[in-house]
Amino acid sequence: MKLSYRYPRDFVWGVAASALQIEGGAAGDGRGESVWDRFARRRGAIAGGDAPASACDHYRRYPADIELMRRLGLRHYRLSVSWSRIFPSGRGAPNPLGLDFYDRLIDRLLERGITPWVTLYHWELPQALEDEGGWRVRTTVDAFGAYADAVVLRLRDRVKRWITLNEIPCFIGLGYETGVHAPGAKEPPAVVAQAYHHALLAHGHAVRAVREHGGRGARVGLTQNTDVPVPVIETPENAAAAQRAFARRNRHLLAPVFHGAYPDDYLRDLKSSRPRVRRGDLDFISQPTDFLGLNIYSGFFARAAGRGLEQIPAPRDYPCGALPWLRVVPQSIYWAVRHSANLYRPPALYITEHGACFEDVPDRAGAVADLHRREFLREYLISLHRAVDEGYPAKGYFLWSLLDNFEWAEGYRKRFGIVHVDFGTQKRTPKLSAHWYGAVARLNRVV
Repeated sequence: MKLSYRYPRDFVWGVAASALQIEGGAAGDGRGESVWDRFARRRGAIAGGDAPASACDHYRRYPADIELMRRLGLRHYRLSVSWSRIFPSGRGAPNPLGLDFYDRLIDRLLERGITPWVTLYHWELPQALEDEGGWRVRTTVDAFGAYADAVVLRLRDRVKRWITLNEIPCFIGLGYETGVHAPGAKEPPAVVAQAYHHALLAHGHAVRAVREHGGRGARVGLTQNTDVPVPVIETPENAAAAQRAFARRNRHLLAPVFHGAYPDDYLRDLKSSRPRVRRGDLDFISQPTDFLGLNIYSGFFARAAGRGLEQIPAPRDYPCGALPWLRVVPQSIYWAVRHSANLYRPPALYITEHGACFEDVPDRAGAVADLHRREFLREYLISLHRAVDEGYPAKGYFLWSLLDNFEWAEGYRKRFGIVHVDFGTQKRTPKLSAHWYGAVARLNRVV
């Protein structure tokens, strides 16, 4: 049998999770309140009235979860650190019990042969800082710098892969513009633009912290999420139009990081809502990084229309997951890598999140035969293989997510995990997709 879709020998296969979505232990060992803890108490904010207070109880069950990863053959794990667990009020003296927890977690991962990839910020702003203005104000950037220093200094002897911030468009755009995520604000354009700028400055502080304290071999990069324009017919004209559209969608974040400036057309579009930028800010934001992380879930088909792009509406019965934005567009992962490589020239690219959400229900025997997720993942990995095969610098893939978890405003019903979690008993049951993905990682090819 011919073995196709084999990946390079050093390709990284991993799974991802975030602190707030799985840890639980919300009031344990000195952890402070986060914006999501407060937001979850707002009537109607979270589907089903759910809250992250217990989540997957990973705070206590992490040894078993790590052992589960090991048994599945997964050797890389992307996790995040809870700012509220380290600095309960966002600043001041670090909480030793919070730091001790991440010591234990990292040590256990390494003992079991699993490499940690640590995200410093995954949407979990301490509520005390939000009460002072949150990402609207520059003092939050200073507080984040001190937090990044504390975490990198504590873990630098064991962690060499760092991600600065996860998905700025979500925690700023959904948190401060549309209000559907914590803290649930709906600010005017000038405030939103300023909050984006402050998040980029926080990215700069994380890069600085890793460069100053991370030690030999430390690598750092930003993770960005974006909807991906996919040429419906792969002609040079359609591909060029899709790339221009991708650049426009990411101009307020990736252009400052990789080009050291806000594009003129972005500033013109903002008009009087431009962010206040101090001397040296853009140099700080554009410090060289080692990779770009891409969180890719979906995309849309389009074609060139003059100098612009015409998006082709998806038919009503177009396949998608359990969320309407999760359209099945496997080509999007290839085009995300290609667009990013051509536009920003990062030294390396990692798919830091990709997965599928369904309302998985175990059968009478307790098994979850999630063939829909397996097929979704398989088609995307075949598309990613095309990018690797064509020489684009895609170096790894992290599946979202290891466990069913607290899916932000969707609560617990929407499930991204390859391991089913019974939130009443906390029982873990690997789904069919978990065994399949473990085989992919062990064999280093799409199976």
